[in-house]
Amino acid sequence: MISILTGCTGRKIPDVSDVKVDLQMQRFEQDFFAIDPNHTDKSLEQLNNKYPGFLRDFIFNILALPPQPDSTKAVEQQVVAFVNSYKPLKDSADKIFANSADIQKQVRTGLQFVKHYFPSYKLPNKLITFIGPINSYGNILTTDALAVGLQLYMGSNYSLYQSEAGQELYPAYISRRFQKEYIPVNCIKTIVNDLFPDNDAGRPLIEQMVQAGKRLYMLDQFVPEAEDTLKTGYTKTQLDGCYKNEETIWSYFVQNDLLYVSDPSVIKDYMNDAPTTQAFGAESPGFIGQFVGWQIVKKWMGKNDKVTLQQLIETNPKTIFEQAKYKP
Repeated sequence: MISILTGCTGRKIPDVSDVKVDLQMQRFEQDFFAIDPNHTDKSLEQLNNKYPGFLRDFIFNILALPPQPDSTKAVEQQVVAFVNSYKPLKDSADKIFANSADIQKQVRTGLQFVKHYFPSYKLPNKLITFIGPINSYGNILTTDALAVGLQLYMGSNYSLYQSEAGQELYPAYISRRFQKEYIPVNCIKTIVNDLFPDNDAGRPLIEQMVQAGKRLYMLDQFVPEAEDTLKTGYTKTQLDGCYKNEETIWSYFVQNDLLYVSDPSVIKDYMNDAPTTQAFGAESPGFIGQFVGWQIVKKWMGKNDKVTLQQLIETNPKTIFEQAKYKP
């Protein structure tokens, strides 16, 4: 297998061009917003035939409409109301996502890498786009599909995000990531989270950092050509600042005896998304713990280049930290 070296980890990027992945793209929002309001029941029946399983997920989990047996008419009325309310957003999305071939291609390539590293993993065979409520999901993994909520990828300056209600839901540090280019990385991130769910509550800070670092490292392998800013969610200035001040960041955790703290109220300052990490100033990113864990995992994997990603997942984070001997 032909390989080239990655710049960031020194590990090899395998050639996955021959890995067979079937990924059909379906534009659910196009069909959903074409519902005939005078024959809603028939339209929904046709949708259910075209999108078996997903329509129910959309109505009851994404739109969160009540599933009572006697509420069919009420559901139909609320579906029509949603279509009418979100028609302007759908019209804007039609322009932004007029051509989605590149998104499909990037997601398929990511799935080829997933299949290469985890050959027994059951890949989704559909990429479904939809438009849901603004306070709903951006990415969902169903039994057979990756589903993408376009309402959260309209561009950071989209008027709905800039409104008072939009900013209450999604402050600027979050809505700035609502860009089209995040879609492929976020799709593959849902696969990472499925392969390696976050069950880290209760672990000390350093172990939670390493666990987050594992997920970022896996994402590196699945989308090796993607910008690190898309993978971390940091701005370029924030990411550059982390590397420039890597020693200072690490020293802070060591000198303040934070590595083995287990208090959730302390851990959240470093492991939760936020506009910044207060201890490191206004220019720092939130969730800075993932950056530290990422560097530790890269250091450890550099010493253990025969370790598979499955073995990385299974290795105790404490062991990784101790063996990495990370000291920037």
